[in-house]
Amino acid sequence: MSSTASGTHGTWRNWGGNVTARPARQVAPASVEELAAAVRRAREDGLKVKAVGTGHSFTSIAATDGVLIRPHLLTGIRDIDRRSMTVTVEAGTPLKRLNIALAREGLSLTNMGDIMEQTISGATSTGTHGTGRASGSIAAQIKGLELVAADGSVLTCSAEENPEVFAAARIGLGALGVVTAITFAVEPLFLLTAREEPMPLERVLSEFDQLWAENEHFEFYWFPHTGNTTTKRNNRSAGPARPVGQAAAWFEDEFLSNGVFQVAQWVGRAAPAAVPAIARISSRALSARTYTDIPYKVFTSPRRVRFVEMEYAVPRAAVVEALRELRTMVDRSGLRISFPVEVRTAPADDITLSTASGRDSAYIAVHMFRGTPYQAYFTAAERIFTAHEGRPHWGKVHTRDAEYFSRVYPRFGEFTALRNRLDPDRLFQNDYLRRVLGA
Repeated sequence: MSSTASGTHGTWRNWGGNVTARPARQVAPASVEELAAAVRRAREDGLKVKAVGTGHSFTSIAATDGVLIRPHLLTGIRDIDRRSMTVTVEAGTPLKRLNIALAREGLSLTNMGDIMEQTISGATSTGTHGTGRASGSIAAQIKGLELVAADGSVLTCSAEENPEVFAAARIGLGALGVVTAITFAVEPLFLLTAREEPMPLERVLSEFDQLWAENEHFEFYWFPHTGNTTTKRNNRSAGPARPVGQAAAWFEDEFLSNGVFQVAQWVGRAAPAAVPAIARISSRALSARTYTDIPYKVFTSPRRVRFVEMEYAVPRAAVVEALRELRTMVDRSGLRISFPVEVRTAPADDITLSTASGRDSAYIAVHMFRGTPYQAYFTAAERIFTAHEGRPHWGKVHTRDAEYFSRVYPRFGEFTALRNRLDPDRLFQNDYLRRVLGA
């Protein structure tokens, strides 16, 4: 199967394989006009509407038994404005294609996540992010967007035009309308030097504030059942470019990080008792390396091993304590965790339902190999994260509801009031949105 979600015989399935849906019909509009017509027709037929990207969300945020809109014909760059340093892109454009096209034009996004299979609208609508001391999520780089509303009208939004819609729709969860185009801030293409190296967990935790302050982009992976981490520091560089050699890239990124890791996951699933030993080997498999390249080649990496994920944003000041609690829980639980825990950061932003809305944040992501029971681990981890007023990633597994979100998002009522205005009949509703936003 490809890295996108699958849809055969009327059944839609997400990338992680944990969500399926049977829409009444699937539509692939080739223009904004066709999309608006599909929305109006669904409304006349009494059917709900959901747009779906590549299915990289682990929640049922895109699932529907109504009309499923697939945006894969709405792709490409509409406009590059070098004076305002913005680029306007069709909503179905995969991040991968956007990054390559921008690089060809000598441009780049400032920051991005580590996977680039998603569509730009799917990635931004769920709050996809990388790591950054001063640069935020992909949605935080949006300067304008175009949206088909529930009545089939097309809204243009920016800080100047429909500003209250713009404040919310950058991470709109598909609840406010169907995004058809996004305008991003871009900058001249630059180089990043990546320094990847193993580091003891205790050292990372005790020096976390310093590691965060000294690097533009700092993240690390901790291997449960060990005291080992792999750290990654990305900082701007004057050059020259020194990419990872082809042979080294294949060996480390494909053979070790995907091939050997996949086999280790199969072994761990078949024989859970072997997981701690596998974790000790895995945590030492990757050696230190430094390389310099253009941003998307540094920020992103191939992810071919399928998994299910939960990720929470906690206040940045609380991350070390939350991680110590997570380690204690794993050590005492008897759980066997074969996937590393990923830790990243983001500065506060002004997007209504962004996980970093109004507060400097740190992200803790827990994963389990696809097909392995994850409920016990995720439930115990979620208990720790919510005790720190954690906000779950909108596209990753969680059990929170509107009542919880109204407590951890100061502007939650602002979002639901806007939704009442834009979609009073709940054309874009599904079970997930009913749970997280309320009826």
